[in-house]
Amino acid sequence: MQILQDLPALFVATFFDILPIAIIIFGFQFLVIRKPVKDLKKVLMGMLYVLIGITFFLLGLEEALFPIGRSMAAQLTHADFLQDVRFSVGELLWTDYYWVYIFAFAIGVGTTIAEPALIAVAIKAHEVSGGTIGVFGLRVAVAIGVAVGLALGAYRIVIGAPMHYFIISGYVLVVIQTYFSPKSIIPLAYDSGGVTTSTVTVPLVAALGLGLAETVPGRSPLIDGFGLIAFASLCPIISVMAYAQLSDFKERRALKKYVKQNESYSKQKKQD
Repeated sequence: MQILQDLPALFVATFFDILPIAIIIFGFQFLVIRKPVKDLKKVLMGMLYVLIGITFFLLGLEEALFPIGRSMAAQLTHADFLQDVRFSVGELLWTDYYWVYIFAFAIGVGTTIAEPALIAVAIKAHEVSGGTIGVFGLRVAVAIGVAVGLALGAYRIVIGAPMHYFIISGYVLVVIQTYFSPKSIIPLAYDSGGVTTSTVTVPLVAALGLGLAETVPGRSPLIDGFGLIAFASLCPIISVMAYAQLSDFKERRALKKYVKQNESYSKQKKQD
């Protein structure tokens, strides 16, 4: 019943959030371009669907995804659970939180594979590249990057290390990779870091980070709870360029092998 009571207020709030976008679009259409909107009725119906969808999505975040993320973090870092699964004796060590890292990795893979923005970018990249870039291969490469980033971010929260050490080191690696990676993949790799921080990934990741910071002793939710999304944006850039570098290396190796085989065949034919 509480959900039904909150729904109208959330619908109205979402309407006013979307209203500036509609004003800008229709303002440019009528005042700058000065042409009527094609299929105005369909456009308005589509905007209504967006409004309804975002309203229910935000409601779902508050009622499901945020509580689940915090609940899982609280359970995985609970003293009773850690005592049952820990390896060390005495004071808790960072290695005793290994289930937190595994959960963060699994969440990274699961949410990224299901991310609508990434699916859309992967399909377009496949079309533009003429099939050279595989849809599923790109999604897996990004998912692995997000998973590693979240596991690394969870490790940072557990040990309480300054965030800038990880971020600076990561972007130094990105700059080095950018120099050696195939030029055609670099823009896509940078975009892949952005599309991962979208509708499915962000709520769970943010809830997980805040939950960890609230339950790990000595951590501040404000200082340590945020920052996981930065890892989820950074590491996919690294993983996609690494995927491209590995594919490029395999192609060059196969080409060399093919050339050698042709040269050997030509020499043998001349001798015969």
